[in-house]
Amino acid sequence: MSGLIWLDPDTPLPEPDLAMPEGLLAAGSDLSVSRLMEAYSKGAFPWFNEGDPVLWWSPDPRMVLSCAGFKVSRSLSKKLRRIASQETRADARIIVTTDLAFRHVIRACSAPRSTQAGTWISERIIAAYSQWHDQGQVHSVETWVDGKLAGGLYGVCLGGFFFGESMFAWSSDSSKIALAYLVRFLSRHGVTHLDCQQDTHHLASLGAGTMNRSAFLSLLRNALQNPAPPWRAGQLLQDGQLRPMDVRSLQDREEEA
Repeated sequence: MSGLIWLDPDTPLPEPDLAMPEGLLAAGSDLSVSRLMEAYSKGAFPWFNEGDPVLWWSPDPRMVLSCAGFKVSRSLSKKLRRIASQETRADARIIVTTDLAFRHVIRACSAPRSTQAGTWISERIIAAYSQWHDQGQVHSVETWVDGKLAGGLYGVCLGGFFFGESMFAWSSDSSKIALAYLVRFLSRHGVTHLDCQQDTHHLASLGAGTMNRSAFLSLLRNALQNPAPPWRAGQLLQDGQLRPMDVRSLQDREEEA
């Protein structure tokens, strides 16, 4: 790691244009909420293996999803219409919520995948982002089927910009349903883009594309000047509205099922 910038707790994160060609910007042990807020505001994020130093990245190009460009397959579109027709009913089989089960979601996202040898969502990451969630800037979106958690995602929201972190699905399309509802919610409140960090075929199939670092940072700086959406624990509706909901009502459904 020749030339790598090592951070002390009081050392500011370097500007993103100092990143190495592969996107590595700096290293250091500090994973506090204040450091995370500084990093995300500069377009950087942590990504490292358990037992390694905290590594800070600012990739170029950057994978970004425009809310207006979000792609929904024909089969998913049909499923979403069916869900929307029943979502306000007391007996709706599938509902989508936000911030009702954050710790369950991040734990589910941390589980190793069949295509991966391990997971980057370590105990340190879980602890740090859970603390940040408690401070109101990290959020989860949950898909429930018959009162049971079936899929979801979590991410960071600063001002008018959302940084997607990870998704999981325990049933068909459950993470895509959560993303579709998130996109509607963000769009309703003036958020135009989601950061996806890494370029993958799956994200491209959903409409995400790459942009160079300077364009991404310009987009981010402008979005940070805008107010954040009115996040709170509740049920997301497909038109982007968010209505209050208590997790106990989901537990009641599970007991009745």
